[in-house]
Amino acid sequence: MLKALIIFLMLAVIISLFSGLFFLIKDGGKTNRVVNSLAVRVTLSVLLLAVILLSLWQGSLTLHPTP
Repeated sequence: MLKALIIFLMLAVIISLFSGLFFLIKDGGKTNRVVNSLAVRVTLSVLLLAVILLSLWQGSLTLHPTP
């Protein structure tokens, strides 16, 4: 369930990235849709980082050290 949440958040960040690119090309930077897309992308990225750090802290997600 945790990995599915992480993958969902990563996909949402990528979708927000491409929507910002689409709005930049279509509007030419004349509207605030690019800025709103950036705000959504930053919020999703912070949420993704918080989920990963919290799950590492709780032990739900473990790191595999390289040999």
